[in-house]
Order: sequence, then structure tokens, then C-alpha cells
Amino acid sequence: MDEILSQLGGLLLGSIPTIIFLVMLYATYSVLVHKPLVRVLAERHARTEGAMEKARADIAAAQARTAEYEQRLREARVAMFKRQEARRQQAVQARAAAAAEARAEARSQIDKAKADIEKEKLAAQSGLEAESARLAAEIIRVVLSPITVQAQAVGP
Repeated sequence: MDEILSQLGGLLLGSIPTIIFLVMLYATYSVLVHKPLVRVLAERHARTEGAMEKARADIAAAQARTAEYEQRLREARVAMFKRQEARRQQAVQARAAAAAEARAEARSQIDKAKADIEKEKLAAQSGLEAESARLAAEIIRVVLSPITVQAQAVGP
């Protein structure tokens, strides 16, 4: 058994330079290959996946701006329609006021014309009454004048 242990110790002692070489190889691999490879892969990921994520974020931001723009556009349209409705209401009110004023003016003219006609009617009636009294007196005089002429002719 001592012989096996002695051979095993010899092998172990002979493997120390291989182990040191293997550790140095691993350290060299890690420094020269693995770390740059990890860095390049991270950069690649940053450029590809990061760019895709950035593109997604940009698309989301553009969609948000588009939604905001559409909302502003809707609000502007609503405001425009409200202004148009207000102008339309003002025009309707102005037309209604003008029509009411025209009706009042027409009513005033009609009332004045009725009053003038009534005055003319009263004047015509009084004129007709005076004329009828004069005509009645004239008719009586004409009718009675032959009688007076005959009475004077038959005389006293």
C-alpha cells in the first residue's frame, strides 16, 4: 500500500506543473478570450436587443403622441363645432330680433294707417252729415219753392 501511495504522490507531484499550466491557461483564456467575448456579446445584445427595445419604446412613444394628437384634433373639432353653433345661434337671434323689429314696425304702421283711416272716416262722416243737411235744406227749398211761388201767385 505504501508503494501505491508513493506512486500516487509521485503522480500528484508530477501533475503540479500541469495543474499550474491548466490554471494559467484558464486565467489566460478568461482574460484574453472569455471577457472580450462576453463584452462583445453584451455589446451585440445592446445593439440588437437594445435597439429593438429602443425601437419598441420609440413606437410606443409615437403611438402615445399620435393618440395625444388625435385627442387634440377631436377637442379642436368639438371647439370648432361649438363656435359654429354659437355663431349660428347668434345669427338666429339676430334674425329673430330683426323679424320682431320688422313686425313691430309693420304693426306700428298698420296701427297708424288704421288711425288715419278712422280720422278720414270720421271727417268723411261729418262732411257727409253736413252735406246731407245742406242737401236736405236744398231739397226742401226746391220742393217748397214751387208751393211758395204758387202761393204768391194765388196771393193775398
